[in-house]
Amino acid sequence: MSKVYSDATAALAGVLRDDMMIMAGGFGLCGIPEALIAAIHESGVKGLTIISNNAGVDGIGLGVLLETRQVRKMISSYVGENKTFATQYLAGELEIEFNPQGTLAERIRAGGAGIPAFYTKTGVGTLVAEGKEERAFGGMRYIMETGLFADLAIVHAWKGDTEGNLVYRKTARNFNPMMATAAKVTVAEVEHLVNAGEIDPDHMHTPGIYIKRMIKLDNPVKRIEQRTVRQRPAA
Repeated sequence: MSKVYSDATAALAGVLRDDMMIMAGGFGLCGIPEALIAAIHESGVKGLTIISNNAGVDGIGLGVLLETRQVRKMISSYVGENKTFATQYLAGELEIEFNPQGTLAERIRAGGAGIPAFYTKTGVGTLVAEGKEERAFGGMRYIMETGLFADLAIVHAWKGDTEGNLVYRKTARNFNPMMATAAKVTVAEVEHLVNAGEIDPDHMHTPGIYIKRMIKLDNPVKRIEQRTVRQRPAA
């Protein structure tokens, strides 16, 4: 059975439901699965728990799901670029579980590896540690963090073959590879789709066994979250 679907809506058909947990790859606006996010938005599902490093920006990426109040909870590291996020959180309309960035990455990796929990020094003695088990190893304090495993992961890759093997490019190789392993169903969007066997096995970042469905993007938009420029020197 082919893993390649005609579009994002078709790829997510029968997968989406209210109150599910979704992992969304990307860092800022780099490597975000924007087409799949748009299809989730159009589906109207609500009560979602989203695991993502950040929440996009207003009107872009996960920001569109926040604007339509489809998100109940965010499990994130950094959310400072989204005013809608801040407004809903301060009004008590959005639940947030903040994580140090490395801890979030390891929680996802652990979930994909079948590791239910691990200990880390990060957050010891801070608000991050409240309510969490603490143990000493080698005379140093550690807190326990649990692995994360979602109902659905959506990821963005630069190249993929028809068997679901994926290659990420540069900074877009952020949370996408680990999220691809940490869900019951992973759906990928790819910029370039090639036939099976055309990707060097040594260059694959995500083996196709993790990918259940995928789509090819047409003319993907490469957004810049914050553009910083300087004046050219006078001729």
